[in-house]
This record gives sequence, structure tokens and C-alpha cells, in this order.
Amino acid sequence: MINYKTNDWFTIEKIDDTTSIISEYKHWEETHCYLLNGSDKSLLIDTGLGVRNIWEEVQQLTGNPVAAVTTHAHYDHFGGHQYFPEFYVHEAETEWINGGFPLTLQQVRDFLMEEPCDFPADFDVNDYYLFEGTPTRVLRDGDTIELGGRSIEVLHTPGHSPGHICLYEKDRGYLYTGDLIYIGELFAYFPSTDPIAYMNSIKKLLPLEVRKILPAHHDLNVPLSIIRELDEAFTSLHNSGKLKHGSGTFSYPNFGIKL
Repeated sequence: MINYKTNDWFTIEKIDDTTSIISEYKHWEETHCYLLNGSDKSLLIDTGLGVRNIWEEVQQLTGNPVAAVTTHAHYDHFGGHQYFPEFYVHEAETEWINGGFPLTLQQVRDFLMEEPCDFPADFDVNDYYLFEGTPTRVLRDGDTIELGGRSIEVLHTPGHSPGHICLYEKDRGYLYTGDLIYIGELFAYFPSTDPIAYMNSIKKLLPLEVRKILPAHHDLNVPLSIIRELDEAFTSLHNSGKLKHGSGTFSYPNFGIKL
């Protein structure tokens, strides 16, 4: 990957000639959004925190019409949706993204302001609000998103949230994992999480032919072995009766699981 642009908030890297990463490295969550350009349209996977206008970056990377797709309706993934009239979300989280998000605005602002973060000089958290809107397309497991020469499969992978999805591009072997898989501490302890569903979602990914894992947070160099490692970890916790809320945090070489 080539790092070819950085500004006061976003860093842009290219995976290949038609796939870019727009990252928010200056925030502790280090959120990654992915722009996929097809011959007919483009797809932006997640829109980040909404601290800066992500559309200004996207329009420098494509002249196509652009739809945004939400891996899940958490504030750090739909913060820039206001700039995209066309956006998609899984059917289980249409209410979350239309005013029913299960945290208060103050709770979200508190999460946003946790250290470390290096906000732009003109950013004021008091002006920060949660996006609300009605999706133009409601997604279900097994749906495909066609971009013209690129076909993206929707995989419903609940656990971190009820309507969490991964997106799989079979032709390239790209798996966009949202918050289901990344290097770091994985969260399955909120009341809205489901540890058993999380385990089953990992198992769902095992048969896929994956050549590159593209996470929503932190290190972009994710080993392909992490899917198998996660399956073993979740299965072991389940077999020992610990795969439930309140069990604690369990650490492994590439990740942790917070229950």
C-alpha cells in the first residue's frame, strides 16, 4: 500500500488502482473507511467519525456516483453519512441509524473525546451530533452490491452489534471485516452485543477464500490466520462456559476479547 496523502485529519492509502483507504489515525479509534470504484459507481464502506467532511476526500478519488454502506450503526462508522444521500444498512439496524442509537449524545461525545486524539484546531465537540436518516437500501444476508465490474457480497455477521455485516469481494479475495475482526481488543461486552452470535459469525467466515483482511480499526496488516485463531479462541471460551457477558477480558497474540 502507498500512503499518498495526509491532511489535518484523514490519511489516504491505496490498496490497488481502484480501492482506497481513508483513515482517521489522529483519533484513538484509528477508523478506516474503504472506497471501492467500479465502472458504474463507487461504494464507500463506512464514513468514519464525522469530525471532518469525508466527501471532500472521496470526490478527489472518484467521479462516480457514490453510495455509502454501513458495516454497523455505531457512531464511528456513520459519522459522515450526512454527505451521502444514498446509503445502505442491514435491516436489523435501520432504527439505530434513524434516531434509535442506544447511547445518548453525551455518551457518544465522551467516547469521542477519549485520549489520545489530535482534533483539527477548529473542531468543537459541542457542535458534534449523531447522524439520523432513512437508508435508501436495506440489506440482508447474501445480498450483492454491484458497482460495474465489481460485485460485493453482504454477509450478516452479528455479535458486535445485531446488524453488523462483513463485505466480501470474492474476485479479489478482499474481506472487509468492520468491527468483527481487527488487531486489538474486540468488544462483546455491551448489552447490545451477543458473544455466541459473535462466535458463529467468525465460523461463517472460515470457508471463504480470503487473500486480504481489511479491518475498520488499527493495524492494516492483519494476518489471514486471525480468522482461525479467533474461531479457536471463541470456541474454547464457549466450551469452558466463559463466552458470556461479565466473564472478563481474554488476551491472545493478535487480539483480545472483552466480555
